[in-house]
Amino acid sequence: MIDIRYSAEVRAAQAAGSAIVALESTIITHGMPYPQNVEVAAQVEQDIRDAGATPATIAVLDGVLHVGLEPEQLQALGQAKNVAKVSRADIPACIAIGRTGATTVAATMIAARLAGIQVFATGGIGGVHKGAETSFDISADLMELAQTAVTVVAAGAKAILDIPKTLEILETQGVPVIAYGQDSFPAFWSAQSDLSAPLRMDSAAEIARAHFTRGAMGLPGGQLIANPIPAEAEIAAETLAPVIAQAQSEADAQGVTGKAVTPFLLQRIFELTEGRSLTANIALVRNNARLASEIAKDLVTLNA
Repeated sequence: MIDIRYSAEVRAAQAAGSAIVALESTIITHGMPYPQNVEVAAQVEQDIRDAGATPATIAVLDGVLHVGLEPEQLQALGQAKNVAKVSRADIPACIAIGRTGATTVAATMIAARLAGIQVFATGGIGGVHKGAETSFDISADLMELAQTAVTVVAAGAKAILDIPKTLEILETQGVPVIAYGQDSFPAFWSAQSDLSAPLRMDSAAEIARAHFTRGAMGLPGGQLIANPIPAEAEIAAETLAPVIAQAQSEADAQGVTGKAVTPFLLQRIFELTEGRSLTANIALVRNNARLASEIAKDLVTLNA
């Protein structure tokens, strides 16, 4: 078995059988500069504690998989240079050669499953990139949702993606896509879209029961919970559409491809919205952490 190091807080929660929520680490290393990255990560962890659960930020540090970071480890990761961004394909290699890596949605799901954590809060999942019919650029997050039994709470898929195609792949892979409290599929920075969500649930308890029932039926894979951004923090879809189009056009003109596409687009959208996109991103991650905590607590009750 792989060596997993748990933070003292996560070990205590495991021993007590209490609720734990996994968190990714790419938001720390690839999402924003220091010290804002550490401040936001610490705030999201505190949101989970305030909601009655335990946060477990996941990362690979010098070749060791960590589930839960001590405060000094979070600080060090926030200032580290040349941190790998790891997904399903490269997290084993990162561990094997002793590197430090920040986990994407897919890698965080894998680590959460290994650690027995059933709920994970993130910002938005990856998906099908625009132009994927020629580039074949499709995130590993979608296939991970189809095979790894973790409920992922996100504000939908990132708005820079081809959302209709992303939903089609999730449907083909048999992944439940559940909008929380509304009928439309949220569009990351915007609470509403013109796309209907395949499923709707209005309480954390319902979502927890759906996760529990999938396990009882022996079905593989997890669930995607699409939790709309709070109204006071959202950016209207009609405001964002020309901004995203401009950023995509610039990426195409500059030949940006592969893993470089998402960070390029997010940075340009940040610049073009004068920082509003990052403010919204922080708000939606915190909102997702709070809902994930409620789901995790309900799952503890169901699993008792």
